[in-house]
Amino acid sequence: MAKDNTGPQSASARSLELLMTRPPKERADASRNRAAVLDAAARLFAEHGVEGVSMDQIAAAAGVGKGTLFRRFGDKAGLAVALLDARERTLQEGILHGPPPLGPGAEPAERLAAFADAYLDYLLEHLAVIRMSESSSPGARYRLGAYRFWHRHVAILLDGSPDPEHAAHVLLAALSAVHVTALLPELGERRIREGVLRLAKALR
Repeated sequence: MAKDNTGPQSASARSLELLMTRPPKERADASRNRAAVLDAAARLFAEHGVEGVSMDQIAAAAGVGKGTLFRRFGDKAGLAVALLDARERTLQEGILHGPPPLGPGAEPAERLAAFADAYLDYLLEHLAVIRMSESSSPGARYRLGAYRFWHRHVAILLDGSPDPEHAAHVLLAALSAVHVTALLPELGERRIREGVLRLAKALR
């Protein structure tokens, strides 16, 4: 497996492109409704917390029927996944095409540390929503398309370690929303961040 430090034309970058989260293709009216729902959900979640907002409230704020909301997103966890798609694409674009060390051009160890740091920024900004999307059912986190992208990227950067696939899961386990939520009150952000970066270095 080739190390992913040669830019987006490398085989590893092309394999990541295939796993990248893609915006849905839909009619213009459906796209407008989707945007209205996601805007309303983001606003209400920020104002009242994820647990304090019902699907009824989101539907009312977005100006759509509750049935439409449930048919489109299933439940609040499905809505959370959709809400995170755009944020995930921003990070994925940075990994694939952004400047080093997050993007191509730096050594794998530097890129791994940059990914861990950038992912923590994303995670802490949207912690409650990510936690809901990851824990809606047993194993939900591992079925998300974004998780497969993160795992593939980390495994590429860990090429040369005894078991890159397993090591990638180990690092991502330390970045799960449930795990970070539990540790945050006791350890604080700085110690969590330092610990994750030490783990990333040790896995190399």
